[in-house]
Amino acid sequence: MVTNVSGSSSDHAERVFLVQQAFAELGGSDHSPAEIAETTGLDDSVISRILQSGIYQGVFDRVRRGRYRLRAQAAALAFTALDHRLDNDLVHQTLQELRVATDGGMTFLYMIAPFTGAARQCVDMAVGDSDLAELGMTPRDVLSVTRSLRTGASGRTILAYLPEQLQQRVLAEPVPDEAGPGVYTDNDALTASLIDVQDLGYALGQQECMAGWNSVAAPVIWDGIIMGAVLLLKPAAIMPTAPEPVIEATKAAAALLSRHGASQPNPN
Repeated sequence: MVTNVSGSSSDHAERVFLVQQAFAELGGSDHSPAEIAETTGLDDSVISRILQSGIYQGVFDRVRRGRYRLRAQAAALAFTALDHRLDNDLVHQTLQELRVATDGGMTFLYMIAPFTGAARQCVDMAVGDSDLAELGMTPRDVLSVTRSLRTGASGRTILAYLPEQLQQRVLAEPVPDEAGPGVYTDNDALTASLIDVQDLGYALGQQECMAGWNSVAAPVIWDGIIMGAVLLLKPAAIMPTAPEPVIEATKAAAALLSRHGASQPNPN
């Protein structure tokens, strides 16, 4: 059974992830709200709201009256997340080592937000003595805010490996107001950049998420499914263009986390 999370201590994202976990753990093709409620320990009314919202977002399908299923991409992400686990110490050590290898860049691990499959969320970072206020955010903001996949090197890196259906949904989103001056506002140019990401195995961001900061990102892939991206940020004045050693170090960190995740099945 999925671990119960009370309404007082769980935010919406956690509840939706519990619902996705329930679909994966129950098996079979479709399930009723009552079955999901029993598995998650959440109220029927909460389950109904999550399912209805998820239909609109493309996470769930209603196959017939009172029966629901995970859409294919959401199911793949949910099963992969359940079957694989990254060691938190390894993640942080990898980000720390990337900082050292790149002379003090800020490093982050972004993963696909499990409740939409079309957004990203920061799960860990190594920033040393740097002040996140320089980025206009607090550590809480960085770790809890889900961000659009159409902005930033990490967003485009994840987007490049998603199915076309999800890519089109992201392309239909407006450019976030907080995006930097280098953000892709033209969808044709953004789409072309995704092809480059796949060809090269990394993305470069030029003041894309915020003014004054450039970036490098590389994909984290488990069993052929894109799960996230490692991101390196440095001031544009220090890194006007990313040198080859910085790119290779970022790719190596992402490759390490890809190998570790793909080779470490969840024992539970």
